[in-house]
Amino acid sequence: MEELKKKIITEGKALNEEVLKVDAFLNHQIDPVLMKQIGEEFAERYRDAGITKIVTLESSGIAPSLMTGMELGVEVVVARKRKSLTLQEGLLSAEVYSFTKQEKSTICISSEFIHDTDCVLIIDDFLANGQAALGLMNLVEQTKATIEGIGVIIEKQFQHGGKNLRNKGVRVDALAQIERLEKGKVIFTDEEVHI
Repeated sequence: MEELKKKIITEGKALNEEVLKVDAFLNHQIDPVLMKQIGEEFAERYRDAGITKIVTLESSGIAPSLMTGMELGVEVVVARKRKSLTLQEGLLSAEVYSFTKQEKSTICISSEFIHDTDCVLIIDDFLANGQAALGLMNLVEQTKATIEGIGVIIEKQFQHGGKNLRNKGVRVDALAQIERLEKGKVIFTDEEVHI
């Protein structure tokens, strides 16, 4: 997706060989025009898949999931990272390790919002080691719903999460694929870009 790549080039920062900072448009400050385009792109890729629910993880996955949900006309279920007094009954949970935060957390959803008849699209901002995706898949699998695919905005291919998911037969759609990061550079698959 060219608009996304342009944003990564102009506003992203490769802090080192593992960390890409995109908080100027994706996960701290959000560019609504770009999010709308991202939602349209995911919706186009999954329009004929029979999606009935979108599942994401708070908080960076919410904006692209909402835009995709609007395009597909389906509801979005947000997995929470912290328990709530209002979220007690029928709670499904899974463990997730965060690469960026270097910590393990329990994510959860209410079983009342996803049913075995649902066809689910999982959406997240980054795919690195695949831990968030696996945690979200675990939650959906507990409901017996069908997972149609995983849509990610940015895939860091050098961290192998996407490869591991694809090897398991999971459909993974990444809007920007990064082969590697160097100080001051993002190397997308098949091209080099300085940022």
